[in-house]
Amino acid sequence: MAGRIRQSDIDEVKSRTNIADIVGDHVSLKSAGVGSMKGLCPFHDERSPSFHVRPQVGFYHCFGCGESGDVISFLRKIDHVTFTEAIERLAARIGLTLHYEDGGGPDEDGPKRARLLAANTAAEQWFQEQLHTATADPGRRFLGERGFDSAAAARFGVGFAPQSWDQLTKMLQGRGFSRDEIIASGLVSQGDRGAYDRFRGRLVWPIRDVTGQTVGFGARRLLDDDKGPKYLNTPETAVYHKGQVLYGLDLAKREISRGHRVVVVEGYTDVMAAHLAGVGTAVATCGTSFGVDHIKVLRRVMGDDSSGGEVIFTFDPDAAGQKAALRAFSEEKRFSAQTYVAIGRDGLDPCDLRLAHGDGAVRGLIEAKEPMFEFVIRQVLADYDLDTVEGRVAALRKAAPIVAEIRDPSIRPGYARVLAGRLGVDLDEVSRAVRDASRRSSAPSLGEPVDLVTVAERAASLRDLPSDPATRLERDALMAIVQHPDLVGRELVESAIHTRIDNPTLALVRDALAASMDLFGTPEWFLRVAESLPEPYRPFVRQLAVAPIPQRDGDRFAGYVRGIATSLVERDLLQREAELRRMIQRSDPADRDASRDLQRRLVALGDERRRLQDGVA
Repeated sequence: MAGRIRQSDIDEVKSRTNIADIVGDHVSLKSAGVGSMKGLCPFHDERSPSFHVRPQVGFYHCFGCGESGDVISFLRKIDHVTFTEAIERLAARIGLTLHYEDGGGPDEDGPKRARLLAANTAAEQWFQEQLHTATADPGRRFLGERGFDSAAAARFGVGFAPQSWDQLTKMLQGRGFSRDEIIASGLVSQGDRGAYDRFRGRLVWPIRDVTGQTVGFGARRLLDDDKGPKYLNTPETAVYHKGQVLYGLDLAKREISRGHRVVVVEGYTDVMAAHLAGVGTAVATCGTSFGVDHIKVLRRVMGDDSSGGEVIFTFDPDAAGQKAALRAFSEEKRFSAQTYVAIGRDGLDPCDLRLAHGDGAVRGLIEAKEPMFEFVIRQVLADYDLDTVEGRVAALRKAAPIVAEIRDPSIRPGYARVLAGRLGVDLDEVSRAVRDASRRSSAPSLGEPVDLVTVAERAASLRDLPSDPATRLERDALMAIVQHPDLVGRELVESAIHTRIDNPTLALVRDALAASMDLFGTPEWFLRVAESLPEPYRPFVRQLAVAPIPQRDGDRFAGYVRGIATSLVERDLLQREAELRRMIQRSDPADRDASRDLQRRLVALGDERRRLQDGVA
């Protein structure tokens, strides 16, 4: 039985891990103010970024769906791993050796994610070694005929699976992997004669997730006596989900994020050719059609929250390619980026185009892209006889909804004119058909953000706080304290946590801050604050920790956070001064001692308020 990881090791893992680095493997993050970052939420579909990360406090929160937590909960949610597995992955990342209590060790009961990934890594290395053996000549010849040398094969991790029943299985067993783990990895298949290597006599490409971990493989048939499919992929496993992975994304993600452009090609060799030709944003699906989950992955990596990005699809000009283009178009509205189609010279795909005309032709293919709407309209019109009235009417009925779906209203009239010209009909007739189609399509776009915040979460949510000036001051001051205690300073925080706060939810946070002041200035401070709150209010304090503070210039920002905290304290001092003045007015003039005491207290409050103002001057 596995032992429990020491708490001190868990604390060290969390303190040495920057949550932005882990989240950044899955989401393109941008600055959202000093010490704050934001991007598209990986847990629900949205158009505008509402997912905020605050590295300084180690928390994230989505203001769209309510998901929040620390780096461990992020890994558990995004990769479906256990708490222990998440800690072990983070520890391996920073090179920390974990210690287990009760003499135990890592949990080996069942094929856990880490073991499956380790099996895939071992298989990848073995496949690469086999590519250099004599039996791999068909694989090397296949690569050479397509313009790929040994350096290209090494760059993309291409390997070779020998024509053997169980060589891979024996290798993995020799490295300590159990039969159950090997089967669960998808590297072997089960038949009447037992388990056997899934990939045999094939060229093999490693399929990696966005973090660069090998989760599966794609294998290309080479031998004439191989009666299997042309391409064979890893089946669905605990770590490989074909609808959620894109080949080449691990290599392309930084350039995609930086340039807000992605090129979607159709196969492994097309990805290789594009990258080698200088198109470093190329990716491909793995044995499945381009779908909704692929779009979600790309949007997060692109930071697709405006119309400035580009998604370029390359399709073969044959019937299958046209069908793929129409499928992609059906989901096009899920992108905020502009979508395009690129068709190679003579119908050649990027691999064949590079082989026939060189690297420049591949780059030219991408630059010669055309808007997807134009491509789809042309494909639709090709199905009708536009020389007849009946054909033109039917074509207009089919094409008008396509123009109506164009997101940018400023270019919609231009496409209406294009359609009118190609149909040879009056522009007013086309415009009327487009307006009618637009009215019929009144349902929300599939790509619109969905508000998934539950009723329970709304009970303690920033968005539900009153918008009056008093509550805004209390909220902003606590945000400044929670997010930048070092800039506010301990003395001012001590004063702020003893002020009156009228909003009951914010008052709970103030009390939690006060109860945790013994840890002020340490990495554990915010964790203590969150843990001291009742469970329903913990998401709320995490929201305070990640909500964007108004962007300020570097030198002015410290003044801002101190100023907003000072305003809260000053409000409290003014209220106390006002109450003392009322007490003086109500006091008995004959009781001089009581009057002098009230006056001294009033003067002391005035002095304290002046010192407070001088501290932020």
